[in-house]
Amino acid sequence: MFKLLDIRSKGRQTLALTLCAAALALAVVPSKAENTIRVELDYARVIKLDRPVSRVIVGNADIADATVSDSQTIILTGKSFGTTNLVILDDDGNAIVDERVLVSLEAHNTMQVYRETERKVLSCTPSCEELDLE
Repeated sequence: MFKLLDIRSKGRQTLALTLCAAALALAVVPSKAENTIRVELDYARVIKLDRPVSRVIVGNADIADATVSDSQTIILTGKSFGTTNLVILDDDGNAIVDERVLVSLEAHNTMQVYRETERKVLSCTPSCEELDLE
């Protein structure tokens, strides 16, 4: 009888160690989200660079806009919901930045209301008003 309990105990320990190892492996693997610049809709984000910028390219200018503030500072503004990319080149044409840009709502000040297939997004700062998403 002890052997059965001992096997179960070892089995649980093995399972626990396997799960811990899997969780650790997932934590160590970099995710795509780490290479994403997040910008909230209608907000600006300052990007400071370590060398002067020659060219700034936004994949979809309807989603985000990038403005050169000075030779080493870019202002990125969220214009519409979605994802695009941002490429910043130096004088030699080397990429200083090549990142995905995600423009989304400020989650803590919004509420989404679903009715069947219809969705309304309300901005609640300080009172709730419907956002025009189109």
